[in-house]
Amino acid sequence: MNKLMLDSHKLNWHRERVEAWLRGERIAPITIDCALTRRCTYRCVYCYGQLQENDEKRMTKDVIFRFLDDAAEIGVKAISFVSDGESTCSPYIYDAIKRGRSNGLDMALGTNGYLLKEDALEEILPALTYLRFNVSAGDPDRYAAIMGCTKDCFYKTVDIIKRCVEVKKKKNLDVTLGLQMVLLPDFKDQIIPTVKLGKELGFDYVVIKHCSDDEKGRLGVDYKAYEKLLDILKEAEAYSDDGCLVKVKWSKILAYGKRRYIRCYGAPFITQFSGSGLVAPCGPFFHNRYKRYHIGNIVDTSFKELWKSERYWEVMDFIASDKFDARNMCGTLCLQEKVNEFLWDLKHGNAKLEDNPGPVPMHVNYI
Repeated sequence: MNKLMLDSHKLNWHRERVEAWLRGERIAPITIDCALTRRCTYRCVYCYGQLQENDEKRMTKDVIFRFLDDAAEIGVKAISFVSDGESTCSPYIYDAIKRGRSNGLDMALGTNGYLLKEDALEEILPALTYLRFNVSAGDPDRYAAIMGCTKDCFYKTVDIIKRCVEVKKKKNLDVTLGLQMVLLPDFKDQIIPTVKLGKELGFDYVVIKHCSDDEKGRLGVDYKAYEKLLDILKEAEAYSDDGCLVKVKWSKILAYGKRRYIRCYGAPFITQFSGSGLVAPCGPFFHNRYKRYHIGNIVDTSFKELWKSERYWEVMDFIASDKFDARNMCGTLCLQEKVNEFLWDLKHGNAKLEDNPGPVPMHVNYI
C-alpha cells in the first residue's frame, strides 16, 4: 500500500499524453469517472448528487458497451463507475465491468455496497483494479442517519464486504479493497469507529476525505470547522499498519474550499459523465442550469463521435480560457483538483514533468 497515492496525481507517469496536450493536440481522457444510472438506494446527507439533476436517459446494455468500446478505441486507459448515481442499481453493472476489462481498460467501482450480489463477486473482483465502499460511519445508528438508510443496510453491507475480502484472499487477487469516509465536521465522533471498522473488516486502505460543495455553498459545508478535527485525524492515521493504510486527504481538508489556480486544464485528462448519459467536463456541471457546459449524451451519440466533435472541444477550451475562473464559477475541491494544480503550475513554469518519477504507483491510470 506504500505505492498507493490517495492525495496527489499521477500525470508524471503519463508524460506522452501531457506533452501532446502542451503541443495543443486533442487528447483522449486518461480516466473517465461515470455512473450507469442516477438512481441510488441511499440518501446520504452530504450527497453532491442532489446538486446534479439533469434529464435522464436510459443507459441500455448496448449503449454502455458502445461507450466502453469507444473509450478503449480512442485511448482511454481507465474507467471508474463513480459519479452521481449508484451504479449497482443498473442491471448491467457486472457485464459492464467485464466488457471494459476485456477491452483492456482498467475498471473500478465505487459503491455503498448494498446491492452488490454475492454470487457475482468471483466474476467481477478479478476484473477490477479497485473496489471502494463508501462508509461514512462505523456505528450502525450513525451510519443509518448519515447515509439515509436503515440499520439493516449497515449489517448487509458489512456481510458483503466480508465476502469480498474472503474472495480476494481465496483467489489471491490484485484488486484493492478500500473504504472511503466522506467527512463533515459533524461526523467527528465517527472518525475512529470508521477506521477501526475498516481495519476489522480487512480493507487494504481507509481514506478520509472532505465534502465538496458547489460554488454557491448549497450543501453548507463549513470548511473552517475542519481545523478542529486535526488532532483526531492525525490519531486516525496512526492506525495504519502493514495490512491497512489509513490516509487523510490533507491537501483538500486544509484548503478551506479555496483554489490557487484559475483555469480548468484537467478535464481533458479526467472527464466525468452523469448516470443520465450526459457528457460534461466535470460533475459540478451536470445540473440542467449548466447547459452551456453540456456536450451531449452517449445514449443519443456515441462517445467517440462526441469526443471528436467541435462541441466537446469548444467546452474544454472555454473552461481553459480567460473567460472562465475556476475560483468562483464551479464547485469546490473537485475530482480534477490535484491534476489542475499540477497543470496550472506546469503552464506557469512552477512545475515540470519528471524524467524519472520513480516506481509506478498503484492504480496509475486513475490519475
